[in-house]
Amino acid sequence: MRAEFTTRERLAAYGLLADRSTDIILKTDCRGFVLAASPALEQLGLALPAMLIGPHVRDLVHPDYRDLIEEEHRFAIAGQGSDAWLEIRAAREERKGQWFEFQVRPMSDQSGRIDGALVVMRCIAKRKSLEERLFAAEFTDPLTRLTNRIAFVAMLDHVVSKPHQATLALFDIDHFMRLNMRFGQHAGDDLLVAFAGLLRAMTRSDDIISRVSGERFGVIMPGLLPEAAAAACAPIVETFAEAGRATLGGTYAVSTSVGIAGISLSADNTVQQAELALFLAKAKGRSRIETSLRPSGEGSQRALTDGRPGLA
Repeated sequence: MRAEFTTRERLAAYGLLADRSTDIILKTDCRGFVLAASPALEQLGLALPAMLIGPHVRDLVHPDYRDLIEEEHRFAIAGQGSDAWLEIRAAREERKGQWFEFQVRPMSDQSGRIDGALVVMRCIAKRKSLEERLFAAEFTDPLTRLTNRIAFVAMLDHVVSKPHQATLALFDIDHFMRLNMRFGQHAGDDLLVAFAGLLRAMTRSDDIISRVSGERFGVIMPGLLPEAAAAACAPIVETFAEAGRATLGGTYAVSTSVGIAGISLSADNTVQQAELALFLAKAKGRSRIETSLRPSGEGSQRALTDGRPGLA
């Protein structure tokens, strides 16, 4: 009994599989040029019979992934392939969001000499779409569509690890619970959404905005000292107060208080300093900005919490 298929038998098996599969199956020469392809190649907008010269495998993928697929092909031809499935994006501009996983395996002739490779590309667009939706669900606040507290803490940790100057501003809507009780939760939700929109409109594109708890929002401001951050936040405080008076007809004062602190050597310390400044802003009458006067430093500090004591 023969232990291996002959070249003819292997090519026949390849053709049977290729004709019936939605996978893109390619046979290449040792240099990486496509000699044969399954009909599924049309997923990439290509039809091999219409081409005078077959494309190179690197021309099938997005420029960011050309070196990766070429390297995997080179390893396979050298007999060093890993048989791993790797993820890439399609090459053509109109399909640049389409994801594939691929695998490269060497093909040999009857004498055992490697004379090319078999490349399988499998569309994983649905899986990637699901992964992106799950990622968004985990790190996005469903009401305001801002990043949530989990994402905020991760981003603050990242900023703290960098040597560049940055500032944290904590916004808290004043008397929010009282407003909820008087006008109902729907009105409170509308106010949160409106305030999130105001932050998006009045902050810089580099600023990182998150809803960190109930009526509290955090804005990480890269490149700004606390004094400059306070100046940037002042129009937001004024605009929100004016919009609140207009919306509720002057029957209820809507405002926000802000606590500002420079990014320190720890996320916990940074948040605590901003919270202390926010508490001071509320104690001084609300609808105002206070900046932490304590130098940033390390210590056993309280991290950001959802249930925090203090003034509303």
